Amino acid sequence: MYYTGSFNKPDRLPVLPLKNAVLFPGSIAPMAVGRPFSLRALDEISNREPMLAVFTQIDPELENPGIIDLHQIGCAAKVLKVVDERRGGKTVLLQGLSRLRIANELHSRPYIEIEPEYIEDKFEKDSEIEALLSKLKELAHEVIRLNPAFPNEFQRFVDEMDHPGTLADLIAANLIAELNDKMSILDTLDIKARLRMVINMLSNEIKVAELKKRIDSEVKGEMDKQQKEYYLRRQMDAIRRELGDSCNPEEETDELKKAVLDADLPEEAKKAAEKELQRLSRISGSSPEYAVSRNYLDWILELPWKKFTQDHLDINEAEKILNADHYGLEKVKKRILEYLAVRKLKSDTKGPILCLIGPPGVGKTSLGKSVAHAMGREFYRISLGGIHDEAEIRGHRRTYVGALPGRILQGMKKVGVNNPVFMLDELDKIGADYRGDPSSALLEVLDPEQNDSFTDNYLGIPFDLSKVFFIGTANVSDTIPPPLRDRMEIIEIPGYTQEEKVLIAKGYLIDEELANHGLNLEMLSITDDALNFIIDNYTREAGVRNLKRNIAAICRGAAKMIASGEATSIVTDIEKVHMFLGAERFFPEVAERTSVPGVATGMAWTPTGGDIIFIEATMMKGKGNIQLTGKLGDVMKESAYAALSYIRAKAKDFQIDEDVFEKFDIHIHIPAGAIPKDGPSAGITLLAALASLLTGKKVSSQIAMTGEVTLRGHILPVGGIKEKVLAAKRAGIREVLLPEKNRKDLEEIPEEVRKGLELHFITNIEEALKIAFKNGDEIKKIIS
Repeated sequence: MYYTGSFNKPDRLPVLPLKNAVLFPGSIAPMAVGRPFSLRALDEISNREPMLAVFTQIDPELENPGIIDLHQIGCAAKVLKVVDERRGGKTVLLQGLSRLRIANELHSRPYIEIEPEYIEDKFEKDSEIEALLSKLKELAHEVIRLNPAFPNEFQRFVDEMDHPGTLADLIAANLIAELNDKMSILDTLDIKARLRMVINMLSNEIKVAELKKRIDSEVKGEMDKQQKEYYLRRQMDAIRRELGDSCNPEEETDELKKAVLDADLPEEAKKAAEKELQRLSRISGSSPEYAVSRNYLDWILELPWKKFTQDHLDINEAEKILNADHYGLEKVKKRILEYLAVRKLKSDTKGPILCLIGPPGVGKTSLGKSVAHAMGREFYRISLGGIHDEAEIRGHRRTYVGALPGRILQGMKKVGVNNPVFMLDELDKIGADYRGDPSSALLEVLDPEQNDSFTDNYLGIPFDLSKVFFIGTANVSDTIPPPLRDRMEIIEIPGYTQEEKVLIAKGYLIDEELANHGLNLEMLSITDDALNFIIDNYTREAGVRNLKRNIAAICRGAAKMIASGEATSIVTDIEKVHMFLGAERFFPEVAERTSVPGVATGMAWTPTGGDIIFIEATMMKGKGNIQLTGKLGDVMKESAYAALSYIRAKAKDFQIDEDVFEKFDIHIHIPAGAIPKDGPSAGITLLAALASLLTGKKVSSQIAMTGEVTLRGHILPVGGIKEKVLAAKRAGIREVLLPEKNRKDLEEIPEEVRKGLELHFITNIEEALKIAFKNGDEIKKIIS
């Protein structure tokens, strides 16, 4: 609260001398009054105008000053309040009103009284005063910002004040300055000179405040750091005492030195560890760098540089283990036994790098555990599906916060030996983006000529991976980059036949799920008919994953019935399958029997196994256009164009009027239009459907076919023969047309599948159509 208004000006005023204070016009300040003559002056004004003339003593030590002992310029002050103190004396609240000087002394006892001469600030506003006033406000704001002791309303008052003299007095009253400096400002009547003096005082105040703030910050920071370190060290000491561990950083460094000396490290790893130890010894235990350096040393010491497990090289025993864990998969088992045999004869042979490619649920991943079991090795699996960052394989450099080695070395550390069975799952699902290409980083890992010196970005030291038995898995090989695929030995795992699925269920799945649900064979049994029914009507897969889920569902239902007392033992037949699993989800594919020409049955391979497809062709009046539907890929569309071109070229042989190709549009459709279809293997089926349509002769409903056709009439080999034949068998097909060059794939088809099927191996289209139309009507022209 500050005063800047007018007031009554008495012609006589009692004097209040101040020892160590200066009162400025406009300010309000409390003053302690204890000397007798000052108390008498206060008593005197109680009967008249409550005003005093306040002067500062020249010598603050004088107890009884006279007029000559006071400064020439003082301040007229209004007494706002007087408070009695307990120890005697009083506190008076004064409000400065105006400068004044002594015109005449009226008397000096019992108190000094004078006749005052009031001094008013006189000035004319000009550009210099405006500039000085602006500078004064600017510096005042800076002081207020640096010094939180200023009252809240002070800044508002500075902003609103336009009287330069009053503002200078107000600021001077609130500054912490020497008594003589403040008195000099009170003595200065020239406004411009007074403004400059206050500006200088503010500048010095700012410098002092900034210096003080910096010193306070440094001192506080140092004290905080010391206090924090002291507190943390006390906590660490208390924790160590509780744990019975009294190690300190120096002792830890000594222990690490001993660990490096005792560890059987390769030369490069030993040099890196010793270098890091020297660096660690120079770092404070409280520094973040200490933890980074210590973590690096721990990784070097914990990696299995020369630790390994002895292989079980008993070939017969290994074969028994593999057969006990998995049914079928003969190719994989044969390759593993071959490796063990070579390893037995040549102990320093490098580990093979296999890639198991097959549909989901055929046992690729679980096979890795069986391999490790058969060889007596540790097993570690990495799922690579969806990773995009190269650092997942090679690790991050130590310059990054929270850096770690890649998954390869993390796995080596976890298994604790350098010759585990390492499974790289889902190789076909690796991605790539701006963070790098993980599949490229795997090139070094999976190259037997390079992986004996694999270098992780975090360690920066070569690590020998040549003793690791790497096994990759994928559903398809097309999406694996060719350089990576070239480094692996591809073993394709086909889907299981129905008979194989039944045997797997009886030999493995049922026992496992009974144990998982607290049941045994006395409580629950599943008949062979029920298993076949489940496979045909509740699953459609190449593997046995969904079969296992359905068996688990039956076990859950049986467990509920037994636990609730409804039954003590349950035999699951086809009727109970309905009860446990609900309505059938799939229906066995039966070859479409139709008397309408233009339909042919083909076979297709999918990532989940084989399936049969029906290709339908029809025609309508038009301009010779061809329309293809069923969400076909480019390759399949080209096969349709090639088939139509062949038929047009051979129109006379088929007794087809050539005008039909100009006057009619042909529409080819492959049902299940929401499912993408592509590939050249439907070429012969497309040609058979078109030939049937244009000749009016029906294709036998008992025949399914596959093969790529050329414009010269040759039939080329295709893939997925086993899966396609299995699909035909499931659908009730009796005859299958296969390319002659696929005869070699016959050995992959189990004998029980071939039983009841007549396989025809064809080399050209004429042979194929002769077999396909053998049960149809005589060729007749449908266009005259």
